[in-house]
Amino acid sequence: MTKELIALLDGKETGRVVRDNHGKLTFAYNEHWRNADTAYPLSLSMPLALAEHPNAKIDPFLWGLLPDNEIVLGNWARKFHVSPRNAFSLIACVGEDCAGAVQFVQPERLDAIMSAAPPIEWLDEAEIARRLRALREDQSAWRAPRDTGQFSLAGAQPKTALLFDNKKWGVPSGRVPTTHILKPPSGEFDGHAENEHFSLELARALGLPVVDSRIMHFKDEIAIVVERYDRVRISGTLHRVHQEDICQALSIPPTRKYQNEGGPGIRDIVDLLRENSSMSKEDVTTFLDSVAYNWLIAGTDAHAKNYALLIGADGQIRLAPLYDMASVLPYPGINIDKVKVSMKIGGEYRLRNIHPYHWRKLAAELKLDPDATLLRVSDLAAQLADQVSGVKRQMTKEGLKHPIIARLADAIAKRAADSLKMIKAD
Repeated sequence: MTKELIALLDGKETGRVVRDNHGKLTFAYNEHWRNADTAYPLSLSMPLALAEHPNAKIDPFLWGLLPDNEIVLGNWARKFHVSPRNAFSLIACVGEDCAGAVQFVQPERLDAIMSAAPPIEWLDEAEIARRLRALREDQSAWRAPRDTGQFSLAGAQPKTALLFDNKKWGVPSGRVPTTHILKPPSGEFDGHAENEHFSLELARALGLPVVDSRIMHFKDEIAIVVERYDRVRISGTLHRVHQEDICQALSIPPTRKYQNEGGPGIRDIVDLLRENSSMSKEDVTTFLDSVAYNWLIAGTDAHAKNYALLIGADGQIRLAPLYDMASVLPYPGINIDKVKVSMKIGGEYRLRNIHPYHWRKLAAELKLDPDATLLRVSDLAAQLADQVSGVKRQMTKEGLKHPIIARLADAIAKRAADSLKMIKAD
């Protein structure tokens, strides 16, 4: 049984996670890394000032790297013969390619990871289609049985991660990272790929920093393909860029990602940004714009794990590009009167009950100008109404024909107009 994992950050040995005989974990930084001029922490919850960090810090961090999907975790546990309730054991099997710069490597694998990159299994379009089809049928089929390169990403949606290099798709392993995330539509929400792409592009049109996405067809399969912002190419070589989500930064397990389950709220995230961001005013503004945007489009899954921080050398910390945006408005059967946002706005969850008073109250809680805050929400609503048709045309030019696009555009335009009217009536 593995009792130790080596933590690499962009290929450099950073520290070790050790499991004792009682199952408790400890993370200890490598002293050489800890004292390096270019060092940065594995997590804001585990600062370099302390050489060692207890189970209460490292265990939530590991859980934050794993999918929030009991079916996936259960199937992985059976596949690798480990417990689905043990983050350490699961990461030992899939942790060589995670979110951010981190890789968790079993000691006997270290030499292989640090040596020359292993061959990449290049995939043709038909093979990618087969993998997407398998993923729709089995949410845990993130990799084919023969693959040596495993990976782990947070989130509830089925997905796979691949390398895109020199106009080819492949399955990497070892020190070569994946570069793109592919998410096929799920049966529960038909058209979700187009919904997410539309929502991201609409946010971009408003000036919000979002991930790059596109809808791609592989034979008869479709997926939203998202370029990873935690990967960068320097002088032709791919590097991992470190990041962590807000729950990880606050040592909160994924089971508490929603505020009503004890997770972070808007004030918690604003406080975190003010205390840690290298450009806190700009990042707080971006975050609050995203809160307003999700309220306007009825993006109800904007919980703390759907926000992340980029962590760089010399203490450089920034809010990461926005991701995982989607609206519930175009789905039949959704009762908008019962829809709730993920984080309270001025003490209120229910979408229909959030009025100018609640935005003013939120601003006061954050020590911001209430009038300026409400004016910004109003401005976003006005821009939204203007930009929807343009994004719809863009989708059409991209060859996207799913009926959800027209329904989404109409629903968002109406909600933006209604919201603007309500704010102006205040």
